[in-house]
Amino acid sequence: MINIGNFNKLKIVRRPDFGYFLDAGTGKTSDDILLPNGNALNMELNIGDEVDAFIYTDSKDRVIATLKKPLAEVGEIAYLKVVANTQIGSFIDIGLEKDILVPLKEKLYGLQTGKNYLFYIYLDKTKRIAATTDIDRYLQTESPYKVGDTVKGTVYGFQTNQSVMVAVDNLYQGVILRHEYFTEINAGDILDLNVIKIYEDGKLGLTPRKRAKEERTELQDTILEYLKSHDGFMTFNDKTSPDDISKAFGVSKNNFKNALGGLMRKGLITQDEKGTSLK
Repeated sequence: MINIGNFNKLKIVRRPDFGYFLDAGTGKTSDDILLPNGNALNMELNIGDEVDAFIYTDSKDRVIATLKKPLAEVGEIAYLKVVANTQIGSFIDIGLEKDILVPLKEKLYGLQTGKNYLFYIYLDKTKRIAATTDIDRYLQTESPYKVGDTVKGTVYGFQTNQSVMVAVDNLYQGVILRHEYFTEINAGDILDLNVIKIYEDGKLGLTPRKRAKEERTELQDTILEYLKSHDGFMTFNDKTSPDDISKAFGVSKNNFKNALGGLMRKGLITQDEKGTSLK
């Protein structure tokens, strides 16, 4: 049986000028699969040789073989580039001559041309290779990570409460709760994250924030640089609204107040009702 969208070990049974025919195993010559010369990678091949060929359908829905390795196979999650948006859906580059369709109903969020996102590759009802952004069910919950580990994750969506859905190593489910991030995050972003919790179901609780001491020191440096670049004064102080602080510094008001307090204890700044000044 031929598995479209995956590699299959098949024997060469005929050699026309334009390529090779591979035995589909049905006993019917009409079912033999064409391996075009351009897909044979200039390999020296002969009748009787067995090749490991990737099987897909071309733009005319003919079953075709290639020895090229695609960027992903059916049943895999992959980080792939959107090459076009159309009325029927988006097309993504899978590393073959034919781009893969992401049907409109399989797009859980908008896709920008030229940007990469995570997709699950599947076969549709017509045996065409297709893709979906609905990858959550295909991610694992049991990971090798523990609290305190640093991981890399790709954003693949948002919950209704704006918590961020993240695929760690593009394999494991993770989440960044809304109160853990203060800068803009978009689907497709790749983030460096810290594991702060392991949920009962194995899902990873994540944060883009650094460890408390590192974060505090970095924020203090950021505030000092801001003051230096604004003639030693800023209108921000510990009475400033959380929204204004988040927009300017990308942190919570509580973290901002702690950083100001640390700088005051070091004797580097002063505060009054007008704002904050360098000493």
